[in-house]
Amino acid sequence: MKMPVTERLGLHIKRVEQELMAAKHAALRPFGLTVPQYAVLYALDDQPGLSAAALARACLVTPQTIATVLANLEAKELITRRPHPWHRRVIEVTLTDEGRSLLARADAEAVAVERRIADGFSAEERALLIDLLARASAQLTAAPQPAPER
Repeated sequence: MKMPVTERLGLHIKRVEQELMAAKHAALRPFGLTVPQYAVLYALDDQPGLSAAALARACLVTPQTIATVLANLEAKELITRRPHPWHRRVIEVTLTDEGRSLLARADAEAVAVERRIADGFSAEERALLIDLLARASAQLTAAPQPAPER
């Protein structure tokens, strides 16, 4: 049986995700940042010294994308990359002072976008939405169940 479009949760989630990314892109454009670049700066502010692989996982992007993002951020002198002191094959990535300063200004605008979403809900509704999204995520990451036999 075909599922009506209005009941397809994935379409609703995807639409909101695209609208969120468009709003963040517009908010970050004056700072010369893309959403993935902002995500990397944000992750590095929280956890300095992450490797490219760890950043790709934290920012939910591919290794190829993270390589491009890091090259662009390094060219803008917003990050530095250097070998880990003990594990020479691991390259640590850290924010420069300029990167930290730009992140602080850009984050204020990104937070404003997040607040626009939050302002549409009561505190209880926000907590419920977070819980429902976590449950949706758990359903997708759980081991798939065999389809019922017909």
